[in-house]
Amino acid sequence: MHENVSMKIYTTAPLEDPRQARTLYKELEDIGYDGGFSFEAKHDPFLTLAVAAEHTTTLRLGTGIAIAFARNPMNLANLGYDMQSISGGRFVLGLGSQVRPHIEKRFSSTWSHPAERMREIVLAIKAIWNCWEGKAALKFEGRFYRHTLMIPTFNPGPNPYGPPPVFCGGFGPLMTAAVGEVADGFIAHPFTTRRALLENTLPALHKGLARAGRRRSDIEVMCATLVVTADSEEALAASKLAARKQLAFYGSTPAYLPTLACHGWGDLHLELNRLSKEGRWDEMTGLIGDEILNEVAVVGERHEIPGKLRARLEGIADSVSITHNRCPDPGHWADVVRALKAAA
Repeated sequence: MHENVSMKIYTTAPLEDPRQARTLYKELEDIGYDGGFSFEAKHDPFLTLAVAAEHTTTLRLGTGIAIAFARNPMNLANLGYDMQSISGGRFVLGLGSQVRPHIEKRFSSTWSHPAERMREIVLAIKAIWNCWEGKAALKFEGRFYRHTLMIPTFNPGPNPYGPPPVFCGGFGPLMTAAVGEVADGFIAHPFTTRRALLENTLPALHKGLARAGRRRSDIEVMCATLVVTADSEEALAASKLAARKQLAFYGSTPAYLPTLACHGWGDLHLELNRLSKEGRWDEMTGLIGDEILNEVAVVGERHEIPGKLRARLEGIADSVSITHNRCPDPGHWADVVRALKAAA
């Protein structure tokens, strides 16, 4: 997409049972996806990819995302390095921050200065890898993390495939700029629009790139994009309803207000937030009209989706991660993926 380069096509594997990793990622590879990502919810995001690596040969495998603040840089460095070896150089270490209540109350970990902390985690991981690659002694001393001890017993030595790229998710301007400054890839949240990407996301990303003396070509921009389509009118209506519910939830969350605000829909957030506190979820769903649905999601008949996806992300993204309302069958998107690949 960016500078007329073919768009890479990813998706998050819809795993309800980790044993599905033996077959699901191979199915994604056979369909033609460039990459399959795990998601940290009910299961560990790394273990399923280790299994998937043994059953695939070309599919890029990444965590989309692993919760960084629930771990530490040395732990993440080990996981990323080993996954890069196991996968034969196909791994992406995708990191995200989660939100404060989960970090403090679910993981019993520390939450503070999230953008600065994420920036430092990435820098610390890369410092550890530089040590293992034999490029520098380990001497990372930051505000939040300190890594200054590495002896041969714990040094795996150079990775046969080199260190993996580090991608980070971001939404707000501070986190997005931090990702632009230090990461190899940026994962854009699905609750966004083309206008929000152009007015909110890209300026913040470029600010971070400029801060580090980097260029746009130094980072891969991956846009998770909600796609709504189906094979019948009834199924399409059900898919639209699921999307409206998801967007109502996002829209009620203060962190995602900027997407609504740039379209002049700030008052909608206030109403959604009020209703969410009262548990009136059905009423919230009814507030997501066609205009909002079509601005945030890519909606249409199956044959329209490839063209609409390209129009949404042209000049913005290098890759798209198709988000699909928890559709359990990756084959549902096979024709869309193949049409996108054919048009590249």
